[in-house]
Amino acid sequence: MSVPLTFDGKVVLVTGAGGGLGREYALAFGQRGASVVVNDLGGNAKGEGKNSAAADKVVEEIKAKGGKAVANYDSVEDGEKLIQSALDAFGRIDIVINNAGILRDRSFSRLSELDWDLLQRVHLKGSFNVTRAAWNHMKEQKFGRIIMTASAAGLYGNFGQANYSAAKLGLLGLSNTLAIEGRKLNIHCNTIAPIANSRLTQNIMPADILENLKPEYVSPLVLWLCHEQCEETGALFEVGAGWMGKLRWERSPGHVLLRKNHPMSPEAVRDQWDNICDFKDASHPATISESLMSMLSMLNKEPAGDGLVANPTSSLGHNPAQAVGYNFPDHTFSYTEMQCILYALGVGMSTKDPDHLRFLYEGHENFACLPTYGVIISQAAVMDSGLTNIPGLEINPTQILHGEHYLKCYQPLPTSGTLISKATVLDILDKGSGAVIIINVSTYQGQRLLCSNQWSVFVVGAGGFGGKKSSPHTENTAPPPNRAPDAVVVESTTKEQAALYRLSGDRNPLHIDPSFSAMGGFKDPILHGLCSFGFASRHILKRYADNDPARFCAIKVRFVKPVLPGQSLQTEMWKEGNRVHFQCKVKETGSLTLSGGYVDLYEDQTSDPKALQPAADLQSKLVFAEIGRRIQASGAALVEQVKGVFGWEITQDGKTVAQWTIDLKNGAGALHEGPYSGKADVSIAVSDADFMALVQGKVNPQQAFMAGKLKIKGNIMLGQKLDIILKDVAKL
Repeated sequence: MSVPLTFDGKVVLVTGAGGGLGREYALAFGQRGASVVVNDLGGNAKGEGKNSAAADKVVEEIKAKGGKAVANYDSVEDGEKLIQSALDAFGRIDIVINNAGILRDRSFSRLSELDWDLLQRVHLKGSFNVTRAAWNHMKEQKFGRIIMTASAAGLYGNFGQANYSAAKLGLLGLSNTLAIEGRKLNIHCNTIAPIANSRLTQNIMPADILENLKPEYVSPLVLWLCHEQCEETGALFEVGAGWMGKLRWERSPGHVLLRKNHPMSPEAVRDQWDNICDFKDASHPATISESLMSMLSMLNKEPAGDGLVANPTSSLGHNPAQAVGYNFPDHTFSYTEMQCILYALGVGMSTKDPDHLRFLYEGHENFACLPTYGVIISQAAVMDSGLTNIPGLEINPTQILHGEHYLKCYQPLPTSGTLISKATVLDILDKGSGAVIIINVSTYQGQRLLCSNQWSVFVVGAGGFGGKKSSPHTENTAPPPNRAPDAVVVESTTKEQAALYRLSGDRNPLHIDPSFSAMGGFKDPILHGLCSFGFASRHILKRYADNDPARFCAIKVRFVKPVLPGQSLQTEMWKEGNRVHFQCKVKETGSLTLSGGYVDLYEDQTSDPKALQPAADLQSKLVFAEIGRRIQASGAALVEQVKGVFGWEITQDGKTVAQWTIDLKNGAGALHEGPYSGKADVSIAVSDADFMALVQGKVNPQQAFMAGKLKIKGNIMLGQKLDIILKDVAKL
C-alpha cells in the first residue's frame, strides 16, 4: 500500500475557492493537513458583485472535518492582501493555486476594451500580483509550489473567447519563466488546463457532460504537483473526466531558404511550404536552448552549395576573412598521473569495473592515459588564449556553442609530461543563423606530434556575412549503417558527473551553477558535451579495442542535445572494418545527444601484448650492459647477497620496449636480454627515464614505488634489495 501524501505544516492559498475547482482544491488540501486560505470575491461569472458567503461556507466545511482555514474576500488584483492573510493567520505561505477567473464571452467584432482589460486584470495580472507577493517568502524558506490555471481555449483557441484565450495562454508563458527562475530556489511552477463543472462552464455545457466533469477528478493532479516529493516544474497538463496528460511542443524539421542564388521571398516560402510543414522527423524542444540546437542541427545537415546572402547585421566582426590563418600563441600544458586519473573519473570510470583500473591507478602495470584526454589539452590552448582575441572577429562569449569535434591520436598520450600545443584558425563558415569557426590544435612532446584536435565552434547570430558554407579542411561526420546496431552499451551518469568533469579544466558555470544554466534556458546545469564524448569513446575502446589506447586512432562527433547529470547514456555502435560508427542517446528520453559519430582504430599489430615495440635510444641499455660486466666479475658474491631473480620491463610512452632478467640466484649469476624462459621472483616495470633517475640516485626505490613510477609484482620483500643492484652493481 502506498504512503498517503500529506501537507502537514504547509500553508495553501487557493484563489476563486468559493465553488467549483477552487472549492475542491481547498477541501482536499484541508483534509490532508494543510492550513488553507480560502479566497473568493463572491462575484458572479462575469466578475460582477461581491459576497463573503461562498468563501465562508468552504471555510466551515474544512473546519467541520477537523481542518484549519481562514477566508479572504479580496480581489486577486490586490495580491499583497491575500498573502498577508496567510501570514497573519498561519505565519507563512507555501503553495499558491491561481484559480480565480471570470468570463466575458463575445465575438471579436463585439469585444470591448473593458471586456478585454477586465479578463487580463483578473486572470493574468491577478495571478501575477498574487504570485509576486508570495515569491520572496518562498525564496527565503527555499520552498514553494505554484499552479497556474490555463484553458483549452488558450491552447487551441475558441470562438468568442479572444480575451479569455489570450489571458490563459499568457499564464503558460509566465509559468514557464517562473519555473526556470525558481528551480534553483526549490520553487516549482506548473500549469494545468482543466475541464470541469464550475461556475464558468455550467451554463455552456450540457448537463450529461458536466456530470462526468466533476472537480474532484482534477484535484489529485494539483495536489501531487504541489507536494514536496514532486520534482515536476515548467510543465503543462490537460486534465478532466478522470484523465490527465502532459503536453509538449512539436516542431517540423523545417527548410533552409536563405541562399545567394535563391534569395528569400514569399514565392520561395510558397514553393517550399510542404517541406516547411512536414512533421516527419519532428523535434520536441523543451527550452530555448533545445530549440536553437535543433535549428542548428538542421543547418549543419544542409549540403554544400551556394553561399548565403550577405547580412549587414552579422555580429561576427568587421572582417571575418582576416581571422583565417590566425595562429594562437603556443600553449604549454603540464600534467601528472593525477590529472589523467581525474579525467578518467570525470568520464565515468570506476573501480567497480576491474577493466578500468589501468586508467585509475598509477601503480597498475599497464597504467595509461585515456586517448580523449587530448581534448582537455587542446581546450586549454584555445580557451586560455581566448576566442575573443582573434583579429577581425567580435565574438560574444554567451553566443558560443560547441558544434562538432574531431580528435586524432598519432601515438598514446604519456601519463605525465609537459606538452606544447599550436592552434590555428583553419576556416570560417557562414551558416546563415550563425558562423562556424574551424580551429585546429596540434599537440607535441618535443618534436613528436602526439595528437591533433579540430574544434567546430558555432557562434549564434553571427552568420549572413556572405562567407562560404563548406570547407575542404573540415573532418565530416558520417551517418551509421542502415541496420540495427552491432552493440549497445547503457551507462548511467551520476548527479555529480558535471561537477567532477569540470575539474579537468572546463569551468563553464553552465555545468554547475543553476542560476547561470537558467539564463541559458536550461532547467538544470547540463553535462559537458565532451563528457558524453568521453563516455562514448570509452564504450568503443572497451568493446572493440580491449581498452588498448594504442589502438585508438581518431574520433569525430556532432553535439545534438544536452544531457542532465544523472541520466543514462546509451551508445549504439556499428563496426565497419577499422571504423566504428556510433550515436549516443539519453536512455530516459530517447533524445539523440551525439550523432554522426565514428571512431577509427589502428590495426592490432600483434596478438602478443608483451611483444616489444621499436624503441628510441635507451639510456637504460648502457646501464644493463654495465650490470652484465659486474656480474661476470663478481657474480658469486652478489648471488650470496641477493638470492633472487629480477625481471625488468623498460617502457617508453606506456609501451614495453626492452626486457632484461638479472639472475642473482642461480650459479654465479647472469644477465639475460629479452623474454626470460624461467620464472622471476620479482617483476619490475619502469620507464627508461625513471630507471635512470633511480640509478643516478635522484629518487629512491620506495619513493618511486609509492609514486607509481616503479611497478613491482611478486616477492615485494625481495624488492628491498634493489638498492644493492641500483646503487652498487649499476654504479657507472
